[in-house]
Amino acid sequence: MKIKLLSALILAICCTSFAFSQSVVVTPKKVTYKRPKPTEDFKKTFVVTRPQIKAATPALSKKIETAISYEKNNNFNLKEEMGEFQWLEDASYEVKYNEKGLLDIVLSMEGSAAYPSSFSKEVVIDTATGIQLTPASVFTNLKNLAAKIKLAQQAEIKKAVVNIKKDNPEEENSASLFTDSNYTVKNLDEFSVSDKGVTFIYNYEFPHVIQALQPDGRYFFTWAQLKPFVKPDGLFGKFIR
Repeated sequence: MKIKLLSALILAICCTSFAFSQSVVVTPKKVTYKRPKPTEDFKKTFVVTRPQIKAATPALSKKIETAISYEKNNNFNLKEEMGEFQWLEDASYEVKYNEKGLLDIVLSMEGSAAYPSSFSKEVVIDTATGIQLTPASVFTNLKNLAAKIKLAQQAEIKKAVVNIKKDNPEEENSASLFTDSNYTVKNLDEFSVSDKGVTFIYNYEFPHVIQALQPDGRYFFTWAQLKPFVKPDGLFGKFIR
């Protein structure tokens, strides 16, 4: 009886260890698309590099690929790009974290209309279910968490105002650039994860002509700092034990 119990315990530990270190295989699939009627010579083609996933099952692999697609996260529409829209030049991704049952990936797009522009979206996926993590699924007391991050944002803005005045004397009222900058619960949706902690991401959305003045909008907190806000039974619970 004792032997059976010991065997069951060892099996449980092995399964827990496997789940804790679980990752998926991510490989790039690069496709160059040719526009039938390019509006400019440099618009003749555009490149999309998609993350191809190999998970525990084909169905799960497909589910994760859908969750991290440009279509879902970056409002990408292939049909429009092949027609008259013609903004995109390059779509690519970067895997930031792929361990312990979590996949953190940045999906980026670059293109041009009246001027060149780019944007990106960071997504964290539960690799066991293929579902994107939401703040409510891993954190508790969201209002107070957002308030804590807002303090970090206010410190960033204060520093940015001083630097902008110093480097750009023509900006007479640099503080006005941040009138609408206000970190709230709804901004918790985009974050990055690592073994050290979580980085919360905020986009100031400065106009293109002054984007060089825009602060990073990235607020890092260690797991120790976040412990009061982490759901112990959620996917981030493993980091605070």
